[in-house]
Amino acid sequence: MKKKNNEQNNDSRRNFLKSTALLGAGAIAGAGLISSCSENPETTGEKVYLLTATGELVQVDPSQINRVRKEKLSELAERGREGLVGHHWVMVIDLSKCKNARKCMAACANAHELKPHQHHINVLQMQDSPGTAPYYMPKPCYHCDNPPCTKVCPVNATFKRKDGIVLIDNERCIGCRFCIAACPYSARMFQWFEPDYTAEEKARVYDVELNVPQKKGTITKCLFSADRLRKGQLPYCVSACPNGVYWFGDKMEDAVTNGTSNETRKFSELITENAGYTNFEDLGTKPQVYYLPPKNRTFPYEPADTVIPEMEKKS
Repeated sequence: MKKKNNEQNNDSRRNFLKSTALLGAGAIAGAGLISSCSENPETTGEKVYLLTATGELVQVDPSQINRVRKEKLSELAERGREGLVGHHWVMVIDLSKCKNARKCMAACANAHELKPHQHHINVLQMQDSPGTAPYYMPKPCYHCDNPPCTKVCPVNATFKRKDGIVLIDNERCIGCRFCIAACPYSARMFQWFEPDYTAEEKARVYDVELNVPQKKGTITKCLFSADRLRKGQLPYCVSACPNGVYWFGDKMEDAVTNGTSNETRKFSELITENAGYTNFEDLGTKPQVYYLPPKNRTFPYEPADTVIPEMEKKS
């Protein structure tokens, strides 16, 4: 039964993608696309049906649709590189509240269409010394203000935006992996395998803020859910955590919101009152992910092999 439901969900998703691709192309192009068909020297003579912005079904040359796709790709790339001007995003992780539920990992993997062995955020089992109690530590990309990864990229595929987020443009990425070597936090991973996409899914316009569709031979990592921030929403991991581990907000406004309680606090007070810190501060990378020490823990520690739940992925 579960397999049947998954197949139905996949069919619905494919149908949705197919219909929205036609509508999106029609809305962007409209009559201008139709009138330009005869002017393009690369036309093939073949025709496909296209729904225009006015609801009219017309026939156009496939090369014109590719042109519109390139224009949309350029638009998303430009928007993604600019970022949300006037903001500087920051995350605070409260280690005293992490129970290793891994809902953050599942939500992130679903959004970015990652394979089970891939992750943008990982929950590590930590112990500072033999005499101290173990605890769990979520580890995303730290979106450093002085990121070494962006400095070594030879094609400007990875970059830091004006709002502080470090992204990767896989339309530019050549898979050299210099950024992986430069990152001291092991926050990046290489896409070794071809993603399991249908033809329709693979043909989607690439969105640098979501890093979808994924591509073999490129780099992927945590994006601070840049696509969600553009909609005024909290990141996937922050919203999915059931235990109030994550705070996220704008450093320029000195405000962060907890993803579970929806409580908003001053970022500066939260860090000062709870002895907040960043990892490897002596490296000078200036991470924008802060940790609150695992004091007065909400949950007793249990070994990871007894509490790691199965990460369910949406179909």
